[in-house]
Amino acid sequence: MLPLSEIHPRITTLTFDCYGTLIDWDAGLWSVFRDVFPSLDSKRRRELFDAYVRLEAEIESAPYKSYRMVTAEALQRVAEQFNQRLDHNQGNRIAEKLPQWPPFPDTNDVLRRLKKRFRLGILSNIDRDLFAGTAKHFTVEFDFIVTAEDVRSYKPADGHFLRLLEKHARTDEVIHVGQSPYHDGLLAANFGIPFVWINRYNDMNKTTATPVTEFPNLRSFADFLNV
Repeated sequence: MLPLSEIHPRITTLTFDCYGTLIDWDAGLWSVFRDVFPSLDSKRRRELFDAYVRLEAEIESAPYKSYRMVTAEALQRVAEQFNQRLDHNQGNRIAEKLPQWPPFPDTNDVLRRLKKRFRLGILSNIDRDLFAGTAKHFTVEFDFIVTAEDVRSYKPADGHFLRLLEKHARTDEVIHVGQSPYHDGLLAANFGIPFVWINRYNDMNKTTATPVTEFPNLRSFADFLNV
């Protein structure tokens, strides 16, 4: 793989994971946990997140369900694992709240900068109607969007990237930008697409994915691209 400094002059298109990369997924999900599990100690935050991520991935790897259904089932399983009562009106709380989750502070400024030079796309594990709520927080219009609903599967399945290459870009003209080596990095590599890791949470890469480079936020990535 060429270093990013040699790749980016040829790039015309940047694709982004959305939640965790552009939208503050961590803060949004934690707000839901505090709402529906008020008795749980905040010291168990990491434990809750790890359980939710694992359970969501298990559900997503099964035959396709809408993301609204995935989040409801994952939240119910988390409640059972942590011996918490989940009221009947709380099961859809993630889907209800998700469209309100805000962008990271640097997101819109960086997207405006990048839009002057690149086509911008979204590859997201989401339903179209939920993303429509999120899209209201952005100050740019994306050139294309590929959702799980569109391809009837969830990353790290191939659907998003197959649709990207079929309809929107070639491998030699696109960089994919995301915060999850598991959901995005391994898959991008399988298709020969450079992966830029936006490691906002200072996580360890526990996969075999090899990003072409890593940045702590979007602003440092845009600065590197000199846009």
